[in-house]
Amino acid sequence: MRIGILEDDLAQQELYQLWLGTAQHSCKCYGTAKSFLESLAHEQFDLLLLDWNLPDSSGQLALKWIRENIGWSIPVIFVTARDAEIDIVNALRGGADDYLVKPAKCMELLARIESLGRRIKPPTVIQIGVYEINQDLRQIRLHGQDIELTQKEFELAGYMFQHHGKLLSRVHLLERLWGLNANVDTRTVDTHVSRIRRKLKIAPENGWQIIPVYGYGYRIERTDSSLEALPA
Repeated sequence: MRIGILEDDLAQQELYQLWLGTAQHSCKCYGTAKSFLESLAHEQFDLLLLDWNLPDSSGQLALKWIRENIGWSIPVIFVTARDAEIDIVNALRGGADDYLVKPAKCMELLARIESLGRRIKPPTVIQIGVYEINQDLRQIRLHGQDIELTQKEFELAGYMFQHHGKLLSRVHLLERLWGLNANVDTRTVDTHVSRIRRKLKIAPENGWQIIPVYGYGYRIERTDSSLEALPA
């Protein structure tokens, strides 16, 4: 799994990297809530580890932002020195999936990660507003009507919808959907985005819009969504 870590202690970051590497997980560490939450706009993780006490915010506020802006599908584990019962209860009620008190033990942490990892099974049919994405049939419906798409159009539309609200670079989309060594350029992404916008009628009347960001990429978002401020 790919794991995002919010932890300001450099020694603890190195320890996590060592432990997770031995279990064939990859990870990326962040020392501030701001850098961590900003990264979630373009980094995809399977699981998140949060510390509580941070130099610019708190893990509890970071968790609140994650649940309000990223959603509830990604598992979150707190690993913190705070051991008061009220803190544990508030974290779990706030959306944490698990809670470990420091000093964490390697085997226990890996076991808890593996336990949560077994629950990560994406549904075969996803309803996103007026769009229904069927992973098994590789088909998207709009208002119950099948929309004819090529394989790459389906993959691009499905990926963007499932990461709605996140800014996705052209390079990231190329690497993710066409492969790291694909012999195509970024104009291919522009062409396919234009096609799915037209075929799927992605427009405010259907509750969605695709926002181009000059020189970078695209973001698909609900037309009634508003950006939430990062916790101070």
